[in-house]
Amino acid sequence: MSGMNNIPEGVLLEILRAVPAPDLILRCRPVCALWRDIVDSPALWKSKCQLDRFISKSCKRNPPDWRMFYFLHLQKRNILKNPSAAEHFKHWQKKKNGGDQWKVETLPGTHGRAFPDEKVKEYFVTSYGLCLKSQTIDLKKEGYPDEFMDVVQPNIVIKDWYAARHDCGCKYQILVHLLSRTKTVLAEFEPEPVFIEQWSNAEWSQIEYTFKHYGPGVRYINFQHGGNDTQFWAGWYGIRVTNSSVIIDPGDLSA
Repeated sequence: MSGMNNIPEGVLLEILRAVPAPDLILRCRPVCALWRDIVDSPALWKSKCQLDRFISKSCKRNPPDWRMFYFLHLQKRNILKNPSAAEHFKHWQKKKNGGDQWKVETLPGTHGRAFPDEKVKEYFVTSYGLCLKSQTIDLKKEGYPDEFMDVVQPNIVIKDWYAARHDCGCKYQILVHLLSRTKTVLAEFEPEPVFIEQWSNAEWSQIEYTFKHYGPGVRYINFQHGGNDTQFWAGWYGIRVTNSSVIIDPGDLSA
């Protein structure tokens, strides 16, 4: 190891920046004090960001912590499971199952419109009684440590798509909670329900909300949505939902 430590620090930095991020933390950092200091240095993570075109384009100014910025971008994805009904109701809990209950249908559906993303093939549909389903996301299990959530407090971006049938009115609602370790509500998004009149254009609409500066302690995210038809027709004439998403986005780190 003494031979490696005789390598100029700049050269060692170039060598280490080619190492995958998990190995840097788990294998390289414990080697010695010099390697630990290099692995902890902003210069290493800044250079790794610059190697990645997507990450470098996302960074407009210096974030306060390059290592966290790098890891959050690697993790950036939809952490809501089965968002488009491809696995029927797997990962979802039916909180309300009124009328003829929840159902999965294939796009575009009767009196429906094509979805903007052709990769989405199915949707969840509600009935004449209130139908609500939810999913609770464990942030640590998804790769976001407590320190990241408490110190960085990255943006949490919520998106959902909904549509009505052309021939029936319906109601759409959504509720998202940021929860503590004990499932105490720390922040929430609960807009007014959306009512769609009969003979609408049946186009798909998207709702979006970003949680920012929500404070430390967030450990879970609970996502709940659904609705019902407003004409009390037997069958599945209520609101349709699909392609929902919850994304941890380090946008503020580069703003």
